[in-house]
Formats: sequence, structure tokens, C-alpha cells
Amino acid sequence: MQLFYQADIVDGINLLDEEESRHIQKALRLTVGDTIRLTDGKGYYYEAQLAPNQGRSSAFKVLTKTRSPAPKHSIHVAIAPTKNADRIEWFVEKVVELGIQQISFVLCDNSERKTINLDRIEKKAISAMKQSGQYHLPMINGLIPYKQFVKTVKEEERFIGFVDEENPHRLKDLAKSKSSYVILIGPEGDFSEAELNLSYTHNFKKVSLGSTRLRTETAGIAACHILNLVNSH
Repeated sequence: MQLFYQADIVDGINLLDEEESRHIQKALRLTVGDTIRLTDGKGYYYEAQLAPNQGRSSAFKVLTKTRSPAPKHSIHVAIAPTKNADRIEWFVEKVVELGIQQISFVLCDNSERKTINLDRIEKKAISAMKQSGQYHLPMINGLIPYKQFVKTVKEEERFIGFVDEENPHRLKDLAKSKSSYVILIGPEGDFSEAELNLSYTHNFKKVSLGSTRLRTETAGIAACHILNLVNSH
């Protein structure tokens, strides 16, 4: 059964937004009495029954509400937006499918893109959550200066992905299971020396993601996948 998203779901009659309503009415041709499945993105999923439409909005009444347990770990990827906006949106889609709890966008010394369309990115995240059948929508934070970001990090395990042939430490070996992680992924021009040094003063560890040089968005996906694998047992 297809999964729908509604941020706030209450007892009684609820109204779906215009986009979800149009999909129900025009594409799926569901009618009053049909059952749908929804999530609020906060870890709950609902079985609901369609009620008579209210204007252009599809209405529904909740039948059951179930809590989906959150994972025992937390993954936070902080990434510099790519010059090509499509690539950063692709990154968001894939890490949401893999499973991630928080995404931040950081403005670095070598960043080529200095703005992001947060509304569009959030829509991509919602779509990926629904497509992959998940009930937790990750927190997505707007663009923040790198220096400000590293000073506010609260995660227990802190990593910075950096291409360095002399760096023997790999993320898969340093990350401990069932912990909270944040990993910094730099822009196409990589982190500056000043940014690297600042990260060390805030207890970030320099890590490698593998033996090949990765694009920014690929590195972000790889880091998310590695941390999920660390917690797969």
C-alpha cells in the first residue's frame, strides 16, 4: 500500500495537502471508504479511511496509530552544497533511503554554491521517505557557515572526511556501533587547511572513506552507508 505524508495528524477528520489529495483523487482514483496508510515523519504510521472530500482536499479519519521505534544510533551528515543543485538533491534522496537522522549544509572556504533551495530539498526528502517506506523524516538544516557549525556540534563521535594519502584511518574502523555521529563532507575544492585545523580543535577525527577520490555527493552517501553498516549487527 502506498505511503502518504501528513506532518500533523489529529483525532477526527484530517485534510491532506493539495499535492497528496490530487494524487489520491486523480492518479489512484480512491474514493470514500477506501483505506490509506500515512506517516507524520515523527515515527508514527497510521491506517486511515477516506471521508468525503472537503473542496479539493481529500479528507480522512484515523483508524489506528502505531509507533515505529527509532534506531539506537544517529547519523548526521554535514555537507557543502555542490555547484550542481541536482547532485545535492540526489544526495538527499539517497541518504534518506539509506536511513539518516540529520542533514546540515555548510558554507566552506572553497564552496562554489552559496545558496540552497531548502523547500525543494525538503520535498525530495519527503518523497524519498515515502518511497522507501520509512516513518522518520530526518531533520534538514539550512546553510550555515562552517566555523559556526563545528562549534555547535553535539554528537559523541565526530569525523571529517578528507582526501589524504597519508591518512590510514578509515571511517568503518573508527566508528563504534550504537552511537551518535556527525561527519563533515567538504566541497569540490576540499576543506581549507584552516578548516581542517579548526575541526581538530573541536575533537573531529580525520577519516578516509575508501581508496578512491569521491565526488562530494558520493562521499556523503558513502559515509551514511558505512555508518549504517557499522550498526547493522
